[in-house]
Amino acid sequence: MQKIKGSLPLQIFLALGLGIVAGLIFLAAGATDFTVNYIKPFGTIFLNLLKFIVVPIVITSIVQGVVSLSDIKKVGTIGLRTIIYYFCTTAIAITIGLLFANLFKGTYKVLQTSDLSYEAAEPTSFMDTIVNIFPSNLFQPMVDSTMLQIIVIAIFIGFGIIIAGEKSKVFKDWIDSSYEVFMVIMKGIIKVTPIAVFCLITPVVAENGPAVLGSLAMVLLTAYLAYFTHALITYSIAVKTLGHMDPIKFIKGAFPAFLFAFSSTSSIATLPVSLECAEKMGARRDVASFTLPLGATINMDGTAIYQGVCAIFIASCFGIQLTFSQMITIVLTATLASVGTAGTPGAGMIMLAMVLQSVGLPVEGIALVAGVDRIFDMGRTGINVVGDLSAAVIISDYETRREAREAKAAAKAKEKAEA
Repeated sequence: MQKIKGSLPLQIFLALGLGIVAGLIFLAAGATDFTVNYIKPFGTIFLNLLKFIVVPIVITSIVQGVVSLSDIKKVGTIGLRTIIYYFCTTAIAITIGLLFANLFKGTYKVLQTSDLSYEAAEPTSFMDTIVNIFPSNLFQPMVDSTMLQIIVIAIFIGFGIIIAGEKSKVFKDWIDSSYEVFMVIMKGIIKVTPIAVFCLITPVVAENGPAVLGSLAMVLLTAYLAYFTHALITYSIAVKTLGHMDPIKFIKGAFPAFLFAFSSTSSIATLPVSLECAEKMGARRDVASFTLPLGATINMDGTAIYQGVCAIFIASCFGIQLTFSQMITIVLTATLASVGTAGTPGAGMIMLAMVLQSVGLPVEGIALVAGVDRIFDMGRTGINVVGDLSAAVIISDYETRREAREAKAAAKAKEKAEA
């Protein structure tokens, strides 16, 4: 019983099941209004707390992440190429997630929701989307929860701390301290997730009946199809063309780490297994020991796919059609936010709240997927780790070839000098 009590994912699963059963009971009893008026408000309180904590967590965590990358100056091209690779594969991952979600969105049912007013934003041009990334005010993006602008603010603050050096120590310590305080608050909020899931899913089922359950099965199927497509196509092409490795050898070599990550749902906990797998595949120890921990921190391909699929799913459930510019915003938000949410308890839920807010989708939609988040998490963590391993293989191959070219050039120069 103590084990069950201490398992938050299991508590959420139970809350989801109880919420579905309760919703069906209230539906059969004709008491839908009761669920909306007296149960849903407690879930709304949770959503308000979630919205409250998103901005400070994002700012402090991203600033810390940027400041920690000051060591990239020491590792030179290794760090630069690793980060570029991670951001590129994350962008590809979220694009794949959006493509699959759009293919299957016809299977998602439009839900009847209460106390919800939503007006789709006017279509925005691509250039306006780019311009709107950069804030003209420090505090307004925080008030409006404009996530892309908040991320940009955090990045610039991080760069400022790095450039200011020792003079920024007090400010950096304040950021670190603030992060710890907000993390304590975040953990407290996450602990009540099971209660919130019950309070949010019960009225949804009571209003919509069993129709919503079929949509959940479809969104899980969509996410896993996108996960494996990204792993089998994107990583295979990458390791073959950039890492000069047989994709089948890579998949076999990465499978133990994938399996461990799938069962533990922790990229950090999988690091020892990942390092062993990387070395067995021929990756250099000095490269793998840098790229894998960095990947566990900022590489979130699986999580990015999850954001794309869930955003389309939630939009479809509320009868909302996303514009092309909104999808571009989702790609950019999920890619940049992968740095800020890594290693944060409840990271998937926090990141999803950011993505939904970035395009004006109802945050209430989180309730539709929160109960099965553990199932999403298993797949997305496994894909995250496979992505880390692909980087270790590719960067190792690049460094080995670069050093070989430099050694050959040095030998030729020496021969020429002696002659």
